Amino acid sequence: MTETGAIFVGIDAAKAKHAIAVAEPGRSGEVRYIGEIDAAADAVRKLLTRLAKRHGKLHVCYEAGPTGYGLYRQVISLGHECTVVAPSLIPRKAGDRVKTNRRDAIQLARLLRAGELTAVWVPDEGHEAMRDLVRAREAAVDDLRRKRQVISSLLLKHGRVFPGKTTWGAVHVRWLQEQTFTHPAQQVVLQEMVLAERHARERLARIEAAIARLLPDWSLAPVVEALQALRGIRLVTAATIMVEAGDLGRFETARQFMGYLGLVPGERSTGNTVRRLGITKAGNGRLRRALVESAWTYRHPPRTGKLKHYVLEKLPAPVKDIAWKAQTRLCTRYRALASRGKHLTVAVTAVARELAGFVWAIGREVKPA
Repeated sequence: MTETGAIFVGIDAAKAKHAIAVAEPGRSGEVRYIGEIDAAADAVRKLLTRLAKRHGKLHVCYEAGPTGYGLYRQVISLGHECTVVAPSLIPRKAGDRVKTNRRDAIQLARLLRAGELTAVWVPDEGHEAMRDLVRAREAAVDDLRRKRQVISSLLLKHGRVFPGKTTWGAVHVRWLQEQTFTHPAQQVVLQEMVLAERHARERLARIEAAIARLLPDWSLAPVVEALQALRGIRLVTAATIMVEAGDLGRFETARQFMGYLGLVPGERSTGNTVRRLGITKAGNGRLRRALVESAWTYRHPPRTGKLKHYVLEKLPAPVKDIAWKAQTRLCTRYRALASRGKHLTVAVTAVARELAGFVWAIGREVKPA
């Protein structure tokens, strides 16, 4: 909570310069624009020190963005309160068509004083480092998929279709190396793209090996290990869930966690008319996608495979019970929705929503290191 009498400071953060505005306490307090300062840490420290001598306690806010959380950590280290604001949840007037650094800073200070801003969860430096690593893997996966698509398009254009069933395995790679073209230019293109695909595949393997190697030193490693008890969730998926969700203890209920993911249905009702909409998709897209991909595994009857059995042996009994309860409930849920004629994607999304509840339950059961 903000202390009584604290001054509210809105910062429109940017790479080179920050725009600063200040709002006095109280509904009738003055809101004034101070100006721009360099984004360097020394300039920020001098400004906050000067404001603190004049006004006392400060409550600073700025929008989450590419500038990261360095400013947040600096403000906290100086003994002031800081809020990193979710940009998509800032109230905006429908007819406002003017956007400047000055207006943004003033608006942040005014809305912070009114309590109308929604804060984002700020990870510590170790968590942020693991998140960067997991997101680097996602970028490597996208890069590998694009390179493979280019190769497939080139071969299809020339009528070359792989006769086997599984692509990008050892047999498919050998078949690619055997392809020849009459014109030397086309042969060069194919060889370069095959080489680029191999480099992208090796890059992905290196990043995944780094995730497995660095994960034990992370504070949320016990939760990542416990989440692998759930069907459809292995190391990379569990790490993705935790780097994006953070400490699951900050969610008081499973429904609150589902809402954070945007997996709850929307609604547009008025008077006696009640209209249900699709899922809101208002939360973390990476986390939502990981859960939906895992939810597809619940199409099959409940069972524990050999690899999952070795994972479960290392986990406490409450986690095993939650994982088996998730299997029996979600497999039944999928079959019930599919038998009622629901589209399979709708059924899987509903399963993903309930899977998020079981993820939350395990996160509450296993405490971070």
